[in-house]
Amino acid sequence: MPGSDSSTGEQIGQILLKLHYRDLARRPDDLPDFRDVEFRCHSQNGEDGILLYLFSVLGTTNRKVVEICAGDGIECNAANLIVNHGWHGLLLDGSADHVAQGTQFYATDKNTWIAPPKFVHAWVTTDNVNSLVEDHGFAGEIDLLSLDMDGNDYWILNSLLDRIQPRVVVFEFNPYFGPDRSLTISYQPDFRLDFSVQPYRCGASLPAFVKLGQRKGYRLVGVQSLGFNAFFVRQGLGEQLVPTRSARECFERNERLQAWSPAWLDAMFSGNQALQEV
Repeated sequence: MPGSDSSTGEQIGQILLKLHYRDLARRPDDLPDFRDVEFRCHSQNGEDGILLYLFSVLGTTNRKVVEICAGDGIECNAANLIVNHGWHGLLLDGSADHVAQGTQFYATDKNTWIAPPKFVHAWVTTDNVNSLVEDHGFAGEIDLLSLDMDGNDYWILNSLLDRIQPRVVVFEFNPYFGPDRSLTISYQPDFRLDFSVQPYRCGASLPAFVKLGQRKGYRLVGVQSLGFNAFFVRQGLGEQLVPTRSARECFERNERLQAWSPAWLDAMFSGNQALQEV
């Protein structure tokens, strides 16, 4: 329940964790792996724990977060930071019902009702994403960008990183593309994922995002244990604390991604979704 005693205990626990991570940062050899810090509070999986860890050791600037395709905003990567750590958020989603549900949640939660995040109903495209961010006061330096579009993620990120400068970026990649090929679906402004068709033919490969990150000034630092969310950090920030990983290394270190085989990639090419090398 929002604002309950259990949420107060949750906040205290996270504060203690944050202080513990900051202490460990003085001894970089003792810092944990991502798989050891994952937990879920508001995120879909273990992203809350990884983000708390990253910002504990890297620090924050303005505690601003932008999340694109935030769903109802209650279960998303930004929510824990907004609810339990006082962050300022811009949440975007293409569903009016989701936006209404999230707006109601943040308006009534005792941790956020005074200064709720900005929750905007919009279908995000490469043509409007920068103006959406600028018009709501989130251009320039922010601490976190989260992206979960199940589609045009590569193309939106390519446009958006020209207008905002997040310190940390988290987004979904498509593990079916594998650890070597730099591939993405072709851009379609009206793309909607058909969840009834397997494998999901959407998004882009981890190597594609690594190449994009290198051009935009970001480095891959790891993936969560389920093997589809990747975390990038701005180049020049915390290299000794959070080491750079290659796409291949992430696949080799992750138990789920170790199961990848070229047959997965063949399955992606067997569909009618247009794919392209980037």
